Amino acid sequence: MTETGTELEGHGGDLALAALRARGVSAMFTLSGGHVFPLYDAAHTTGFPLIDVRHEQSAVFAAEATAKLTRRPGLAVLTAGPGVTNGVSGVTSAKFNGSPVVVLGGRAPQMRWGAGSLQEFDHVPVLAPVTKHAATVTDINALAADVGAAADLALTPHRGPVFLDLPMDVVFDRATSRIEPPAVPALLEADPAEVARAATLIASAERPVLVAGSDVYAGSAELALVAAAEALRVPVISNGQGRGCIPADHPLAFARARGAAFTSADVVVVVGTPLDFRLGFGTFGDAQVVHVVDSPTQRAGHVATAAAPVGDLAAILTAFADHTGPRTDHEDWITSLRDLEDAARHRDLDVLTAETDPIKPARIYGELRNVLARDAVVICDGGDFVSYGGRYLDSYTPGCWLDPGPYGCLGTGAGYAIGARVARPDAQVCVLFGDGAAGFSLMDVESLVRQKLPVVMVVGNNGVWGLEKHPMQAVYGYDVAADLQPGLRYDDVVRALGGAGETVQKPGDLGPALRRAFDAGVPYLVNVLTDPTDAYPRSSNLA
Repeated sequence: MTETGTELEGHGGDLALAALRARGVSAMFTLSGGHVFPLYDAAHTTGFPLIDVRHEQSAVFAAEATAKLTRRPGLAVLTAGPGVTNGVSGVTSAKFNGSPVVVLGGRAPQMRWGAGSLQEFDHVPVLAPVTKHAATVTDINALAADVGAAADLALTPHRGPVFLDLPMDVVFDRATSRIEPPAVPALLEADPAEVARAATLIASAERPVLVAGSDVYAGSAELALVAAAEALRVPVISNGQGRGCIPADHPLAFARARGAAFTSADVVVVVGTPLDFRLGFGTFGDAQVVHVVDSPTQRAGHVATAAAPVGDLAAILTAFADHTGPRTDHEDWITSLRDLEDAARHRDLDVLTAETDPIKPARIYGELRNVLARDAVVICDGGDFVSYGGRYLDSYTPGCWLDPGPYGCLGTGAGYAIGARVARPDAQVCVLFGDGAAGFSLMDVESLVRQKLPVVMVVGNNGVWGLEKHPMQAVYGYDVAADLQPGLRYDDVVRALGGAGETVQKPGDLGPALRRAFDAGVPYLVNVLTDPTDAYPRSSNLA
């Protein structure tokens, strides 16, 4: 391979990787497959990080984690046929989360298409509904440009995954191509009148609330968020990866007073997240709703909004901060919510320190609060158990919270952990597993061990599918298909795969076990046996 300026001669793998490196892609996640050997060759010969996993879904989740944490494209390379289809749930999660993931798929050769080559399957119709763009690259001379354009599109609001199929006879071919620099994402300029209307509603409201969603972080709008909240004196509630965009200990950050805020507010401003089941489908009593999104595709069609600015979130929030019109004093409102917040947090102390036998899930989070750093990357993979995490863990630093998002796909944990450790090599990485969710991806601990990627895993092990068992009992008076083996030794699984771990049955043993886990320097699983009768007090309507 030779390179002169921006001209590159090489096979399809060289050209694709060069286009992606120019766009800040920092690692390739994959599961070995012959259809995509040139991409591996390109990585190997240039010292580009190549991380392989035990299931293609984990490769896509790892790529999504790097995309979320770096705000640059994440890269998954999947071999043909089942390699691609195994990754579809991960791609769909990235679509729902607005994550800029580039998926390159192997494909049977064009020259023999229809003759029955190994794993011959047209992936594009499968991927098209769950990506911003899905296509087959049919010309080696267009490959670099097509890959670069796809990555640029993934980063353009509203962000999301893209998919390109690379037939074997294209990706193994050679060409000389120009590696173009990345295009600057086109940021939509919001209608000034609509922005002013929204700012006036917030300023004149008596009880405004602002909800900060994942796109606030994705759009690098966290500083503008804090500036807007401080200038307009608006309480802020965080959602998804919006957590940490305003530190949990900021005077205008609220979490435990969320219900009261939504019930009593007269204006609710939702920024950078859909008006979906996580937010009561956009219904907040009699409150007027302002929905701020980065693309017209994200506008809510099921809610009548009082204002709906569309455009670059940082620019819109900065305009809110710069609003000079009349404003209502919000201090009594802020004080009333702070009193509720403080009272709720004081009540939490009982469950966070409970000495019950068996252990209540909340006690685990009471101990985690003592050992997690302010910039720890917290990964959630589960139902009831991780719902407690969302309730009791605070976020202080932008870009440190990774949950599955509104698609709710289990199995994100190990892949997110791999991607997080690659993206944040010096941070604490802590994965919260429900015991059901652990079954989806725990074999990828072998990938963590083999590639020396230490993370801490905490399993809330109640031996049931809690999110289904308790509701089914309430509806039918019985439950089926909702039990797992009680007391299963997930730590033994991790040890068998080369990591370390232990099982905890007593509350007093939790703190020392977690400290050992974070000090171990290897993949370490703390398997906590919890009360199977404990059900998360869920109030949201999921449908």
